[in-house]
Amino acid sequence: VQLQASGGGLAQAGGSLRLSCAASGSIFRINVMGWYRQGPGKQRELVAAISNGGVTNYADSVKGRFTISRDNAKNTVYLQMNNLKFDDTDVYYCRVVTGRYDVWGQGTQVTVSS
Repeated sequence: VQLQASGGGLAQAGGSLRLSCAASGSIFRINVMGWYRQGPGKQRELVAAISNGGVTNYADSVKGRFTISRDNAKNTVYLQMNNLKFDDTDVYYCRVVTGRYDVWGQGTQVTVSS
């Protein structure tokens, strides 16, 4: 299973970005898809996750601003990030958990200017 993330970049505070992560390869059933982030010297932390039934989970710091969604037909997970804050600046990683694999994407940089 391979993951291809895209959509990172530079945004102003208060702006928006949308991340995408497409899974390919030997996929039979994806259980959970999620986004994590990690800054220099910090531990990787959960941003948002979504189950195959559509149940979502968000970090408190992004609730009400970020929305995670998935397209099961395309094996793709999205993260819509609105009202971005400077503290959202990090490298964002997607993660996909199947019945057999636990795979991380390569990371995409999100930079928010204040």
